[in-house]
Amino acid sequence: MKTKTYFLSMLLAGGLLSACSADVETLSGLRRSDFQTEVNGQMTDLYVLKNSRGMEVCVTNYGARVVSVMVPDRDGKMEDVVCAFPRIADYLAYPQNFGATIGRYLGRIRDAHFTLDSVEYKLMANKDTHCAHGGEPGFASRIWQAEPLAANSMRLAYLSPDGENGFPGNLKLYLTYTVTENNELDILYEATTDKPTVLNPSHHSFFNISGDLNATVEGQELYINADYFTPYDSIRCVTGEYRLVEGTPMDFRKPHPIKDHIDDDDFQLNLTGGYDHGWMLNTKGDDKHLAARVADPEGGRTLEVYTTEPAMHVYTANGLKGKLVGKQGIAYPRRSAICLETMHPQDAPNIPQFPSTVLRPGETFRSHTVYRFGIME
Repeated sequence: MKTKTYFLSMLLAGGLLSACSADVETLSGLRRSDFQTEVNGQMTDLYVLKNSRGMEVCVTNYGARVVSVMVPDRDGKMEDVVCAFPRIADYLAYPQNFGATIGRYLGRIRDAHFTLDSVEYKLMANKDTHCAHGGEPGFASRIWQAEPLAANSMRLAYLSPDGENGFPGNLKLYLTYTVTENNELDILYEATTDKPTVLNPSHHSFFNISGDLNATVEGQELYINADYFTPYDSIRCVTGEYRLVEGTPMDFRKPHPIKDHIDDDDFQLNLTGGYDHGWMLNTKGDDKHLAARVADPEGGRTLEVYTTEPAMHVYTANGLKGKLVGKQGIAYPRRSAICLETMHPQDAPNIPQFPSTVLRPGETFRSHTVYRFGIME
């Protein structure tokens, strides 16, 4: 493994692991040269994944982030359907989770601590007294080693050292992105550790399948295959309860426009300014069954989610305020995207009734999620 890691490092340093030349724009208009820089002594770059049908996904090894996703609408028009910045300098200047790999732990761990095998671990508190998204800097701000596998696939690797942001164990995490012939973005996580630890990584793309990143997603139709969600208390930490969606604005068991109830006078929605919650999926880890679906009646695009994860966090970009200028000079407005973050529930290390996120030496963590793009019938 050391030999392979050294070899990859030398390739990165020499700029040989590239899917596009520095002076050629991608289909989405991104330029590789805008992603080539040195961050904390390591090189960042841009990689392009394509299938034979024309779908294109651009990835940077800064945070193992998806930077663009080009897919067709019902008329065959190719448009970018994710919010992101057009250069690494913007990611460094304006911390934001656009397209990022989140870890070690998605969401909040209450009071930034947990106990495992009778040992208490104190984590970095970066959201009031809580540890959010694994502390700062998290996986989204790290430089990952990149290894293109084929024209449509690449592997990224990150070693999270023992004690990083308070988490135990030297964690080796591998992430494989593949653009399939079914117009899917296939994401596979694999990880090992040398000490008992907890792990809950996730993908954080901000999707707007209309292709108009100036527009709200509120008119798009959402389906979530879930009977229960995990509510918050008054300080936005999960209570540990599984609450029925029936009779609440959280019920998406029948698809309907996001706008129908997003502004209801409801404690959960008032707390977060829109949807920013976790749902317990009925799929129970079976990635052959549909977990969620977004449909855009105007352009005809659909986005389906399949996952081995037991839950999904849905965020309707309530915090975007038109101040962050992304690709094509667009200042992303409020609710101009939706995040569909497959996951284990927040704060599971402190809530025994939630599915466990413990990973032990000798075990291999594996998590698989597919984002499938299609056209409405």
